[in-house]
Amino acid sequence: MMDSKQKYILHLADNALILGQRIAEWCGHGPVLEQDIALTNMSLDLIGQSRLYYQYLADLGGNGKTEDDFAFMRKEHEYLNCLLVEQPNGDFGKTIVRQFFYDVFHFLQLELLSRGNDEQLTAIALKSLKEVKYHLNYSSKWVVRLGDGTEESNARAQKAVNTLWKYTGELFEWTEYEKEAIAAGIFPEPDKLENEWANKVHQVLDEAHLQVPELPYMQTGGKNGRHTEHMGYILTELQYMQRAYPGLEW
Repeated sequence: MMDSKQKYILHLADNALILGQRIAEWCGHGPVLEQDIALTNMSLDLIGQSRLYYQYLADLGGNGKTEDDFAFMRKEHEYLNCLLVEQPNGDFGKTIVRQFFYDVFHFLQLELLSRGNDEQLTAIALKSLKEVKYHLNYSSKWVVRLGDGTEESNARAQKAVNTLWKYTGELFEWTEYEKEAIAAGIFPEPDKLENEWANKVHQVLDEAHLQVPELPYMQTGGKNGRHTEHMGYILTELQYMQRAYPGLEW
């Protein structure tokens, strides 16, 4: 049985792993070679970050589990990633908007973690910040290019914003394990996080001539293991080799 700290680390790891797996789907399919390489590198960054979290979790006493066990041998409801990162890629515009929404949050989250009182998480956050700063720069510039581009690129980007916005509220709906991480000083002072996220997002969307939709509700549940239908398909691909060949080593 995991305690709140372990669940929080698992949540951080799962966010990085699932988004990394999603972006990896673009490998060999990018609109042009430069963007194909950029997206693939971002995927590798995120999967590398997930490994650091899973390794730390195993070191804390994960009942004999290894990083591979955490990544590949759990069932859908045992993953604690937010719903946003599991959404399908769609076209390039949808991938970029999803990435941008998460990158803004991820960068701010890592800044707070880097000031927390858990030395290992602080070290992971400081290392990851260098990578996520690039991710945010990349995705925010592309949101502006697409929104302020052609009539079609603007329409596609706006459709992506409309589709994905309902998953952003969960980022700031704290679970019990997040509240305990906050109380313990692991994730310090996140009270301004939502406003800082909203200010950055609105700034970029305004520059891109994109509108924030007015929605009466937000979709939540992923951080407590309640996922969309897409999660099962992600895990089918992600876990195939380990499930088919248990104990496989490279």
